[in-house]
Amino acid sequence: MTQKEIAAEFGTTRLRINKIIGQVRASGLVNIEVRTPLADCVALEERLKAKFHLKEAVVVPALTDLIEQQRTIGEAAGELLNSVIAGRDLGVGIGWGRTLAFATRRLVVMPNTNSWVVGLMGGVTRASLTNTFEVAMSVAKALGLECHYLTAPIYCSSSESLEAFLHNDEIADVLARTEIADVALVACGDLHEHSPIPSLRVVKDNLEELERCGAVGEILGYFLRADGTVVDHQINRSIMAISLDALRQKPVSVLASGGLYKAPIIRATLLGRYVNHLVTDEAVAQVLLNDA
Repeated sequence: MTQKEIAAEFGTTRLRINKIIGQVRASGLVNIEVRTPLADCVALEERLKAKFHLKEAVVVPALTDLIEQQRTIGEAAGELLNSVIAGRDLGVGIGWGRTLAFATRRLVVMPNTNSWVVGLMGGVTRASLTNTFEVAMSVAKALGLECHYLTAPIYCSSSESLEAFLHNDEIADVLARTEIADVALVACGDLHEHSPIPSLRVVKDNLEELERCGAVGEILGYFLRADGTVVDHQINRSIMAISLDALRQKPVSVLASGGLYKAPIIRATLLGRYVNHLVTDEAVAQVLLNDA
């Protein structure tokens, strides 16, 4: 209730209520503690930074609606990106997924015109607002920058086809950009229906084997074990994407992902130290912090 509403309830003036509150607060009879969802989130952010050696953590309130949760995380990631890129010359690397697509809604500042955007991984053959190509292009459009992307599938069918792509000069140039980009914004996915990666035929055909090898999810298409190590599987050797070692070296690498079903792969990504910024939801933050 506001002071005005309290005054009306007791038939007095707002000024008198304000005076009474001041007196009891000064006497110590009443201790006023601010506890809001956002205050709780800020406390979680500091603990996440300390536990996982992060440069920055952003925690948003947990929501029951999946799309709304992705939206809030994505938009928070966009706000974080604004603070990083304003007025600078830099390369911005982008992954894929609905959460990252939502980030474009909050991109309002402009880097210097010498900056550029690059997709960090190959894409799928069908159009989708969450495809690498579309997400990278949306970010570039929002920032008024040129866009570069890997015109290749995420997974190549054989080591020979991967080598053929790598020997293409244009693709080699884009891969070089993924390596030198100053900033990376990525998401991660679980092994099941919530993530687009398992719907790809090559992943479907290998999913049971990946799970037997200990995979808990993927980041940029690379499947990780619970401890953050890369699964030793051919599919991880057929990826058209920036290397995880290069991702780990970025001055700014942001993981924007949430939902309890993603907690294992978010934890694995943090344990592998592949990113130094995290944007997630309160429920996931609690799970990550409650782990031994």
